Amino acid sequence: MGFVKAAGSGHKVTIKDVAQAAGVSPSAVTLAVHGKPGVSAATRDRILRVARELGWSPNQAAQSLSGRAIHSVGLAIARPARLLGREPFYMEFIAGIESVLSVNSCSLLLRLVEPEQEIAVQREWWGANRVNGSILVDLRTDDPRVPALSALGLPAVVVGHPSLAGPFTSVWTDDATAMNEAVRYLAAIGHRRIARVSGPAELGHSAIRTEAFANAARDLGLQAQTIVADFSADQGARACRSLLLAAERPTAIVFDNDIMAVTALGVAAEFGLSVPGDLSLLAWDDSELCRLTRPTLSAMQHDIFAFGADVAQTLFDVMNHREAASHAAQVPALVPRGSTAAPGVPMVQ
Repeated sequence: MGFVKAAGSGHKVTIKDVAQAAGVSPSAVTLAVHGKPGVSAATRDRILRVARELGWSPNQAAQSLSGRAIHSVGLAIARPARLLGREPFYMEFIAGIESVLSVNSCSLLLRLVEPEQEIAVQREWWGANRVNGSILVDLRTDDPRVPALSALGLPAVVVGHPSLAGPFTSVWTDDATAMNEAVRYLAAIGHRRIARVSGPAELGHSAIRTEAFANAARDLGLQAQTIVADFSADQGARACRSLLLAAERPTAIVFDNDIMAVTALGVAAEFGLSVPGDLSLLAWDDSELCRLTRPTLSAMQHDIFAFGADVAQTLFDVMNHREAASHAAQVPALVPRGSTAAPGVPMVQ
């Protein structure tokens, strides 16, 4: 069917497209989707099946006829609601997005989903004209969202490295450079056995950090290992305990977010270890949590609020057909505090 190809190239499906694919008139489509008499049961079933396959809904027709533009941006996040509420990164990131949306009188449509649900959610949003574009986060290697959503013609910005983004514009933080700096810092202050507690291994940015961590440690002749967790306090603590139970425990651990690093302070206390005298801890993101602990947490710092604003502004450029180049927003920078020191240096009281 010729119009299916057009939809894949960025054409938004209309009632005429559904009618053509179903072999009926547009008025027959209207009767079928609203359950009105005038079409047979078999024809109605065929029309509804075609409409579902093409991601079209009657809301789209009504909004198109009324001439009303929908000013909203979609953000689907595959995280449990309880974990998301405790995750400083996303709270700051969404605040940054909102700072741009509010200036543009635009709303954020936020949905928590299972990973396998997002394509259907985004297809429904776009087909029903509920969003003008979307922000795609937590990209995986060979992420199925990329081909599926680009085929819809959905305007979107990927939060992640260009290697993950396919044809979409991307905005990212340079995790590889930042991880290299973190490892070199720990080596420079005397650590020879280091470890890392990562987020889910399938996430693209986790894989980038893992590779950079291993490469930097190898180049410096360090003993290093990575344990996978899920960004939660519980799994962060479990991973930390596993590392500290090893025959040759690490003297420094890098964490992929702040929550897991904060939890590690309690785990170190369980083992009777002092931070940083016996164990140095280095967090990622540098939320307010890092400055509320004792000792305060060293961290790889970046401006998450500004990052969210940059992503949102880039999406507006995409939606308005302005030039929107993929770009690195920033490189997280090391902020040493009380949780890192040379091995054997006691905490300053």
